[in-house]
Amino acid sequence: QVQLVEAGGGTVQAGDSLRLSCVASGYTFSMLRMGWFSQTPGKERELVAAISWTGGSTSYADSAKGRFIISRDNAKNTMYLQMSRLKPEDSAVYYCAAATGTGVILSRAQSYDYWGKGTQVTVSS
Repeated sequence: QVQLVEAGGGTVQAGDSLRLSCVASGYTFSMLRMGWFSQTPGKERELVAAISWTGGSTSYADSAKGRFIISRDNAKNTMYLQMSRLKPEDSAVYYCAAATGTGVILSRAQSYDYWGKGTQVTVSS
């Protein structure tokens, strides 16, 4: 069973930066495909960014391209999301997700097997 714990959320001003982290346990981290999703009230979870098991391939939502960077440190069992030039519309609960297997990057929430409890990001204007 994979356990995922997010950290790093908070309240910031527009234009600021935040770094989210997700620590995984219960499975060989280097064998997990990982992703970050965001969710606002009344909406489905949406992909922010995803990363392959090696970290060599990444995928971003259009809204995240050029501002966010997803990365992972397999030695630390940790995935990161560096968020820069934050906007009020980035405000959401951000979830870490994991899927077993070493195939292609996964972009759909339904493809992930395990989820963290989420961390709130609030960006004020």
